[in-house]
Amino acid sequence: MKRSVEHILTTHTGSLPRPAKLVELMFTKEEGRAVDARLLSEEVRRSVREVVEHQRAVGIDVVSDGEMSKPSYATYVTERLTGFGGTSDRPKLSDILEHPNVASHYFNDPGVQRLNMNRPACNGPVARRGMAEAEADISNFKQALAAVQVEDAFMTAASPGVVSMFLGNTYYKSEEEFLWAVAEAMKPEYEAIVRAGFVLQLDCPDLAMTRHREFADRPLSEFRDYVRRHIEVLNAATAGIPPDRLRVHLCWGNYPGPHHRDVPLEQIIDLILTVRAQGLSFEAANSRHAHEWKVFEKVRLPEGKVLIPGVIEAMSNRIEHPELVAQRIVRFANIVGRENVIAGSDCGFGTFVGVALVEPEIAWAKLGSLAEGARLASAELFR
Repeated sequence: MKRSVEHILTTHTGSLPRPAKLVELMFTKEEGRAVDARLLSEEVRRSVREVVEHQRAVGIDVVSDGEMSKPSYATYVTERLTGFGGTSDRPKLSDILEHPNVASHYFNDPGVQRLNMNRPACNGPVARRGMAEAEADISNFKQALAAVQVEDAFMTAASPGVVSMFLGNTYYKSEEEFLWAVAEAMKPEYEAIVRAGFVLQLDCPDLAMTRHREFADRPLSEFRDYVRRHIEVLNAATAGIPPDRLRVHLCWGNYPGPHHRDVPLEQIIDLILTVRAQGLSFEAANSRHAHEWKVFEKVRLPEGKVLIPGVIEAMSNRIEHPELVAQRIVRFANIVGRENVIAGSDCGFGTFVGVALVEPEIAWAKLGSLAEGARLASAELFR
């Protein structure tokens, strides 16, 4: 993973807005209707090429494939693994339960409802179906990168913990047994991404979001034990990958709720820093977590770690001023060192296919502001 040695590098969380034609094809497939497989493959390939070019055009240094082929960052695994069927029934978010009307427009969105309706649970042995889809993603990304010059490139994959959190288990005797099965099944995909020359990002909202869901009314100590277990499995699943080719994304949930029951970063940061990954991507721009830069005044960043704080929001259509972005970057750089900071986004802009909290053209403008803010910060930090 490259560091910010000459200027502040820019990146994001992985998912980006999908073209309308691709959204239509993917929804058709999700609903179980017939789709021309060749047409869908061609549209994914074209979309990856365009999204890579667009990232470079707005000034992003460390780019992704935008998750163009995935209906969501977690549910895509059901197409690649055996053992998923029926309907998933996961706990409700405690902040939404307290204020049920706040995000009703989001959860009543037809796209969200269709995705939730088709969300399966684990109801059988989990195993790898094969590597065809993962290899296609890698090939499409390589082809797109051949036409542009970038500092670095990353691909995302679902962590064992997010599969457990998002889909749930009705087959294995325990959640831990389910976690280990998913980890074993996902390892070939993790290792193929790194072998292809990309940085692997594992999405880990389970390490924070589960506190205000499954553990909303349980002691913090029980949640911390859960986090330790998930990190143990995560570290084992990536044991064959060098830490400098690995980053994780910590998330409290990319949905428009009050988030007043989010676990404070200071209550979990000691555990999060035990993850093997060199890079830590996390929310640091939105109004619930923007103050938590102060955590790093008290907690020493371990040698070799790199912070990827969100300096633009992913749930607001307000475009951040570049000077505000620069201030946020400089604040982190002054605490942990400029070489240990890469500027990122709070979360993804295309988390679920067809569901856009931020209008696509605004999402790109926000990323452009991120890049401009990084240039301003670099002028101050590298003069």
